Amino acid sequence: MRDSIIIVRGAGDLATGVIYPLARCGFRVLATEIAQPTAIRRSVAFSEAIYEKTAEVEGVTARKIEDLSGAEDCWARGEVPVLCDPAADCVRTLQPEIFVDAAIAKRNLGTSIDMAPLVIALGPGFTAGADADAVIETQRGHNLGRIITEGTAAANTGIPGIVGGYGRERVIHSGNAGVFRAVCRIGDTVHKGQILAYVDDQPVPASLDGVLRGLLRSGLTVPAGFKIADIDPRIEEKNNCFTISDKARALGGSVLTVICHYLMKEGKA
Repeated sequence: MRDSIIIVRGAGDLATGVIYPLARCGFRVLATEIAQPTAIRRSVAFSEAIYEKTAEVEGVTARKIEDLSGAEDCWARGEVPVLCDPAADCVRTLQPEIFVDAAIAKRNLGTSIDMAPLVIALGPGFTAGADADAVIETQRGHNLGRIITEGTAAANTGIPGIVGGYGRERVIHSGNAGVFRAVCRIGDTVHKGQILAYVDDQPVPASLDGVLRGLLRSGLTVPAGFKIADIDPRIEEKNNCFTISDKARALGGSVLTVICHYLMKEGKA
């Protein structure tokens, strides 16, 4: 099992929920990312290593590497290497045992079933048996985390899941295109109408009272309608801002289940 290399496309907060248990179990995991990740739940996203060189989530450290030569040192330290490699070209060099598309892009960014002996994909945009060996349902509800071996995940509704009685209201999108500049910080208690940030010179007000659970990194250029903030109405649960979410843990557990079943079938676990 420890000889198995797993490449995960994406290192945002949901992908981090997938990477975390794999790293804890001793797998050699490498995450690929784009040059400017746009995760808003940055406090629990390994993608922050692209900007900050390292990122720690619940005791696991991710470290940015400039090329694949740095991966072995990271694994020796029990860390997760993060490589800027949007197309996942490293697959050809590393030839991983397992490839996981956890970008949650709601579409296929180039993942194919022949990228590794086991290919797993999260969310809509993939067909099990054609694009991947297994697809994981990402839509909140009864089927969240369901392992699909035939067919597809539910289509993207564009409606955020209900948290504390709020759905669409808790996620804030930019009203215009421009450069994003944060005023508040993740973990701040905010009130409806309070200015959270600016996109160019246009203020971004809070949509409800709560805790600022997610906020885009300052300095990024965004189009109109881009997701830039997430408010959790459960003010008393501020620690949620800094721990992996229930949804991310569910997805991570499902991916781990698929991998363990595969390794047992192959006599490698």
